[in-house]
Amino acid sequence: MNYQDTIHWMFQQLPMYQHKGKAAYKEDLSNTITLSEYLNHPEKRFKSIHVAGTNGKGSTSHMLASVLQEAGYKVGLYTSPHLKDFRERIRINGKVISKQFVIGFIKRNKPFFEANHLSFFEMTVGMAFDYFAKQDIDIGVVEVGMGGRLDSTNIITPELSIITNIGLDHMQFLGNTLEKIAVEKAGIIKQNIPVVIGQTQSEIQSVFKEKAREHKADIYFADQLIDEVLESDLKGSYQQHNIKTVMQTVICLRPLGYQISKAQLKRGLLNVVKHTGLQGRWQILQQHPIVICDTAHNKEGLSYVMKQLRTKAFDRLHIVFGVVNDKNLDTIIPLLPKDAIYYFCKPNIPRGLDADQLQWTFDKEGLAGSAYQSVAQAYQAAKRNAGKTDLIYIGGSTFVISEVI
Repeated sequence: MNYQDTIHWMFQQLPMYQHKGKAAYKEDLSNTITLSEYLNHPEKRFKSIHVAGTNGKGSTSHMLASVLQEAGYKVGLYTSPHLKDFRERIRINGKVISKQFVIGFIKRNKPFFEANHLSFFEMTVGMAFDYFAKQDIDIGVVEVGMGGRLDSTNIITPELSIITNIGLDHMQFLGNTLEKIAVEKAGIIKQNIPVVIGQTQSEIQSVFKEKAREHKADIYFADQLIDEVLESDLKGSYQQHNIKTVMQTVICLRPLGYQISKAQLKRGLLNVVKHTGLQGRWQILQQHPIVICDTAHNKEGLSYVMKQLRTKAFDRLHIVFGVVNDKNLDTIIPLLPKDAIYYFCKPNIPRGLDADQLQWTFDKEGLAGSAYQSVAQAYQAAKRNAGKTDLIYIGGSTFVISEVI
């Protein structure tokens, strides 16, 4: 199989949350543990930092990788989902995994994957850990796919764990209250391993404190400990929380032997996109009219983005919007401006919500616009209609963003 065949097999043959939703979610780690044994425990052959949270875990992971690279370390970065190419999920010092490694890994292990009915996530985590071990990285920044306790990444024993924040997302898997979701995320807290919490949330901080006490893990609430916010090239206002989380993480890493100067921290935060290739976070695609896209896709993420949109100067606001079909629109619609012109679209994945259905739901709530056959058509229509002093915002789903960048 060539690269496209290999990726096609991975996407098509196995249940995957990105495409299928709940069918891809496994209820325990037994498959991942079996795979790890088969691969000779690659996760034990490199040091790591584990990053969980409802929002901000991707940005935090990329910022942290950038800072560590700036400090001279060889840094593996595992994140999900990808925007354009599967290989974005697995990088070393910003460079994506080679097509040859992806092809070879699947080819060598395909009989084992098939015999054990491994999911897309399990295979991908196995691939990332195997790659990092073989490439002899200094440290890997490993982002949780979803939740924490039962996530395939949760076989690592990291140097440090991070939980950015808790919001109501993926409730069909993780529970329908902040407390239940916090318990799942707290599942990454390990015995004697320090944990950094990005944002203090009064209703759930006891969940983290209790879990940390149980595991004799030192716990640090970044927003209580960091006053100064350094600048970053990631310009979303919500990044302030993530910057504080990274700054506290660096403070915790120093006593563990990591040498990261203030200057390296500053440079790392200012060069995240250059060092790691991160896209889709308050990304400005063009000027006149200004076009901004952001992967925010739940209540907490979108509330920050909408607040920042309101600080911008423009004549009319055009919003290109699409979502997946398990999204709770009742929590999102109240955040969105009623005076915008909407361009509804369905992201090109099976889980995408039909654009006509999206339009009907928005229309009922007084948000007017038209439905389009594709993301590209919706975006083109917005560009045709927008004057030079207007603003176009594209969002609602990571999978919408992946079609415009």
